[in-house]
Amino acid sequence: MDNPQLPVDLWRWLLALVPIAVLLLLLVFARWKAAEAGPIGMFVAALIALLAFQTPLSTLAVAGGKGVWDAIFILYVIWPALLLYLVSKRAGAFDALRQSISAFSRNELFLVLAFGWIFASFLQGIAGFGAPIAVVAPLLLALGVRPVYAVAIPLIGHAWANMFGTLGVSWLATGRVVDLQNPDATAFQTALLLWIPNLLAGFLIAWLYGKGPAVRHAWPLVLIVSLIQGGGQLALSQWNPVLANFIPATLAVVALYPLSRWKRYAEEPQGIEDRPAMSGDRGGREEREPLMGLGMALVPYIVLTVLTVVALVIPAVEAFLSRLEVGLPFPEAGTGLGVTNEAQRPYSPFAPFTHPGTFLLISSLVAWLVYRARGYYAAWARRERQPGFWAEMQDNAVPASLSVVTFLVASQILAHSGQTQVLALGISEVAPAAVYAALAAVIGILGAFMTSSNTASNILFAPLHDTVAASEPGLTQSSVIAAQSVGGATGNAIAPANIVLGTGTTGANGKEGEVLRKTLPFTGLVALLAGAAAVFLRTQGGEE
Repeated sequence: MDNPQLPVDLWRWLLALVPIAVLLLLLVFARWKAAEAGPIGMFVAALIALLAFQTPLSTLAVAGGKGVWDAIFILYVIWPALLLYLVSKRAGAFDALRQSISAFSRNELFLVLAFGWIFASFLQGIAGFGAPIAVVAPLLLALGVRPVYAVAIPLIGHAWANMFGTLGVSWLATGRVVDLQNPDATAFQTALLLWIPNLLAGFLIAWLYGKGPAVRHAWPLVLIVSLIQGGGQLALSQWNPVLANFIPATLAVVALYPLSRWKRYAEEPQGIEDRPAMSGDRGGREEREPLMGLGMALVPYIVLTVLTVVALVIPAVEAFLSRLEVGLPFPEAGTGLGVTNEAQRPYSPFAPFTHPGTFLLISSLVAWLVYRARGYYAAWARRERQPGFWAEMQDNAVPASLSVVTFLVASQILAHSGQTQVLALGISEVAPAAVYAALAAVIGILGAFMTSSNTASNILFAPLHDTVAASEPGLTQSSVIAAQSVGGATGNAIAPANIVLGTGTTGANGKEGEVLRKTLPFTGLVALLAGAAAVFLRTQGGEE
């Protein structure tokens, strides 16, 4: 994106902030549903683009088209994930999961951390693109976690894994838009800062489960797992950033078994009376013999994991499946203020055979065939009265789809009109080196909030940070890129499209604001701590 003449003044900066402020106000304070707030935010962004940023209708059309295309990429996770959830639910798999896992370990807190933090991080390491939220949130429901918490917990738990997860896609994308002067220093500082949200995630999930007593019970587990995940990522970032997250995230999953044998986490914890994350009927529910065992209930998730690992970790398989890419061409689009978005043919292509949605679809089909052949659907239907399959599917997926489309169209309008750039440039013009280093994480969060993507946030803002670092004596490229990256990673925990992905697969549509109120403190605390660390690191980059 080229914007040599883009004017940055106070009134334009404030106007550029309005669409984001409107979304936050509507979702957090007015408690609107995402499907209601999204169109308003999109309309406000378009109106400001037209009136204050000299954006022609043709550019808005290009931005809208790109936003819809970006949404299709995410919707191809939402619909298959919801399908997998319903296929499992209607066979009685979630009832079996809840009872079987409870027998495996009687420690609810251990299980919530295992799924919401450790397994979610593993899924981000191999699949990403919303799969941790779409898969883990329904699993937490099966454990008896309340819907709002079931969405918020994996949002927090997986955030640290966004930069080096999905086999380093965000790291690789950052290297494509910025000439990294010292890749090793940048990777090291990024991994070091990402250890902050990793450690915080474990403690905050424990707090959400049972407040102070739960934190006191969970702290040894959190420290051990964080050492494996965050410490492992830090070490491996100096060897192979592409595998820096996947290997530690996998080792953390493997470590769950010996940790579950530890008496401290094998039995129900004592002294945790208040458990706000859990359903109130935890002890009084009449238990029935499940229709299937734990292994059968895990069939779709085993298939999902095997498919993802084979398709994305084995280089020859990944290269073969990635040959087919699908993308749409978009023409050049500009504004009267000098913002130019180059033509892209194709724009943001994706490989359908390595997309998480395809893995979810295949897993759903396998599960449906297995469960149908064993008669689970007929047996469960005799136990539970359920609405029509497609009616339930549409009731959850349609509002989520509308929200995702409007959020991503609004994001593209902000970028194509120059509003995003004005926000970042305005900060850089008034902030001294130390302040800018601290605020780079906030800028990363802003980008992820708008795009629901660490990768997109870094592509959008890393070139700006590179320019500022080159002209500011007290900054290094490594430190500001690292701060941007940790912001882009943790910003996913408050990104509306990600929240909608969770609420759409847990039947919590309309409760997006409640989820956001759970995840905002986490993101704010990470921004504060990572910003402070970036201030220290700003002269430690080692660039020559």
